[in-house]
Amino acid sequence: MEALHNLRQLLRSFVEKGPAGCSCSVTRNGETVFEDYVGFADIDTKNPISSDTIFRIYSMTKVVTCVAALKLYERGLYLLSDPIEEYLPEFSHPQVLVTGENGEHTITPATRSITIKDLFMMTSGLTYGWGETETERQVKLATESLARKKQLGEKTDIRSLTQALAAIPLAFDPGTQWQYGLSHDVLGALIEVLSGKSLGRFLKDEIFEPLAMNDTFFNIPKEKQHRLASLYIRDENGSLTINTEMDEHFSAYESGGGGLFSTLSDYSRFAHMLANDGELDGVRIIGRKTIELMATNHLQPEHFQNYNWPRLAGYGYGLGVQVMMDRPAGGSNSPIGEFGWNGLAGTWVTIDPKEKLSAVYMQQMLPNFEEYHQPRLRSVIYGSI
Repeated sequence: MEALHNLRQLLRSFVEKGPAGCSCSVTRNGETVFEDYVGFADIDTKNPISSDTIFRIYSMTKVVTCVAALKLYERGLYLLSDPIEEYLPEFSHPQVLVTGENGEHTITPATRSITIKDLFMMTSGLTYGWGETETERQVKLATESLARKKQLGEKTDIRSLTQALAAIPLAFDPGTQWQYGLSHDVLGALIEVLSGKSLGRFLKDEIFEPLAMNDTFFNIPKEKQHRLASLYIRDENGSLTINTEMDEHFSAYESGGGGLFSTLSDYSRFAHMLANDGELDGVRIIGRKTIELMATNHLQPEHFQNYNWPRLAGYGYGLGVQVMMDRPAGGSNSPIGEFGWNGLAGTWVTIDPKEKLSAVYMQQMLPNFEEYHQPRLRSVIYGSI
């Protein structure tokens, strides 16, 4: 993969026009074939991005949570078709918010239960609190309330979240639409119920320690906090300003959808385990056939109406990951079956079991420039094969 020198140049161009710093690693057939660190973890202190830098990986947490949940699937502890209320009874008798032509709201019983597969697929009717619908407004109030309780020293956990969400009408009948939301956070609560452990403990015991991911966690140990990269907000003029408020929001509970911190090296080991059919350095984390199920498109035609972000062109969606299914539509030189996801601050992972290839990119900036960065990273990486 000699052509990866183009990747080094690409990373430098990113930092010239966007984030304070970034890093990227490419692994193929168990060997790190590219690794580079560019720019600063903190501009004011001139602390450089390095192999020790810890990043907020936000929604790349989702891939870890889904792998953890699938490990329990492999143990026969649930079926994908199981209603979630069998394990989280607060979701019994789900309700749906219906908005009329004149903006009036009515609440009706859902046509069916939320299934565990709905949680994996983001077809549950659960949302984030980002939009302007009544369901999203109520979710925003619920998550902000949890954050305030945490700041006041009150006990908050994943079940605090699920109980609050269960009291909010769903945005649509389960299974009928795709909408990005808190489904994988609820999947984290399922993991806790089935395993008898906190989500953080289960991830540590079942994934992080076996893979020697010593710098991946929900809460950064005090002695490692100085290694955390600053999160920057970029304005229209290109100026970068540090943001600290988001850290408070994501610390209210162990968020299976967005709460993990990690390093380039740690997440690269996790990614390459998936690219290597679920095994790394003689340690098996998950079965090859389960990865194939995870990385198969599960969306139906009606789901693609909302699964329409520009960066997802050519991709379907599996059990928590985007999956390449139409190369011409995506303008992509990656193969059918390449899969992965990204994080809010611009982190990105791609996994390719056919080529035994994985790549991880890290940065900390909003807006994240994902529609510019990620297709170019993919094009350069696959152009080197």
